[in-house]
Amino acid sequence: MLELIIKGAVIGFGATALMDIWAFALHLLFAEAKPNWAPGGRWFYHLGSGRIFHEDIGKAQPYAHEKALGWTGHYAVGILYGIILAGLAGPQWLATPTFIPAWILGIVTIGAGWFLMQPGMGLGWAASKTANPRKVRLMNFAANTVFAIGLYGTALLLA
Repeated sequence: MLELIIKGAVIGFGATALMDIWAFALHLLFAEAKPNWAPGGRWFYHLGSGRIFHEDIGKAQPYAHEKALGWTGHYAVGILYGIILAGLAGPQWLATPTFIPAWILGIVTIGAGWFLMQPGMGLGWAASKTANPRKVRLMNFAANTVFAIGLYGTALLLA
């Protein structure tokens, strides 16, 4: 059981790192915004007081270490998803990984962003209050597909 948790954590970390490499590549190649986890860190900070939904996370009380908390939370969630994948797919999948279980989890996890984090930060359900919701949703789908590739690729490296 411990080995499954450790492998799942490594898989989740690797997948999150690949997703961040993807985001930085989009920034360098296509001038997309750099990943900024400070607003996410502020949101994570306010979760501690029981506040989930904000009208505008930018107007919520700042937290001195919100950028660090945001990046830490981002990786903690990715690691948790890796552990969930390892637990659901089991030891046989860890020994001989296939892409489909990783991709299904990667796509399902879009829901956490669309229906929890984005509305929690004041961006609306599935980014509906952003300037270009379709673009945000497409970018979420692409990033989570890259995350799934990272889950699968890291599992292959460990197998």
